[in-house]
Amino acid sequence: MIDAHHHLWDPARRAYPWLAADSLTPIRRPYTVEDLRAVAGAAGIRETVLVQTVSSAEETREFLDIAAAEPLIAGVVGWVDLAAPDVPERLAELAGRGGLVGIRHQVEDEADPDWLNRPEVRRGLSAVSAAGLVYDLLVGQHQWAAALATVDALPELRFVLDHAGKPPIANGPWQPWAGALAELARRENVACKLSGLVTEADWEQWRVGQLRRHAEHILDSFGPRRVLFGSDWPVCELAAAYQVVRDAAVSLTGGLSDDERAEVFEHTARRVYHLAA
Repeated sequence: MIDAHHHLWDPARRAYPWLAADSLTPIRRPYTVEDLRAVAGAAGIRETVLVQTVSSAEETREFLDIAAAEPLIAGVVGWVDLAAPDVPERLAELAGRGGLVGIRHQVEDEADPDWLNRPEVRRGLSAVSAAGLVYDLLVGQHQWAAALATVDALPELRFVLDHAGKPPIANGPWQPWAGALAELARRENVACKLSGLVTEADWEQWRVGQLRRHAEHILDSFGPRRVLFGSDWPVCELAAAYQVVRDAAVSLTGGLSDDERAEVFEHTARRVYHLAA
């Protein structure tokens, strides 16, 4: 099994603005590679992809150093300022350290719904494509139109939709999320992470059955060869422990064949992120 989406952080080392909310107090503490090794090993996870948490090239360099020393971490999705005039050079410096498989910016935190459509951002994304890297797409509902336009404008860039576009499972409507997801899935250069669903549900009351309709829509829209499992640990701990999230994903993919399930839990991540066998 490959966990294609997890984080590490230490609030004593740097600020994490998104962690400031009172509701996130339970996870406002250090999460180290030793912690990851313990929970992933217990869940039968053999490899992982470590994903950026703040807009910081320094964090990305630290993550690449951690990955170089930790066999469990097979790749890093880092951060670069996509609006900078020298994105190719910045990417080359990071990639030269080894282990960089993708880039992400927390677009959902941008107030501008058209942030992805900005010319300088598009140039940065073109540089990500030219470097042979993936772009992890983290967007809110108000940014779906810009996300679709960006995917269409850059067919040569491989995108991975984080957390299935964050469906409002707890108290939101089925639409427009379901339609937007299906529309994005029609683009062959987009894959989708089966991740983050437990924290979009009611943290205290969720059950696997409440996630099933959303998971089936993800799998039906993208197909198992473009869906990859991610724990979103340690964010997931707001609603469920690592093992519980892994078990929920296994249950939600119970209708797949063994080969299809292998795609979701290993082969899609290996193929999309170019992880070595």
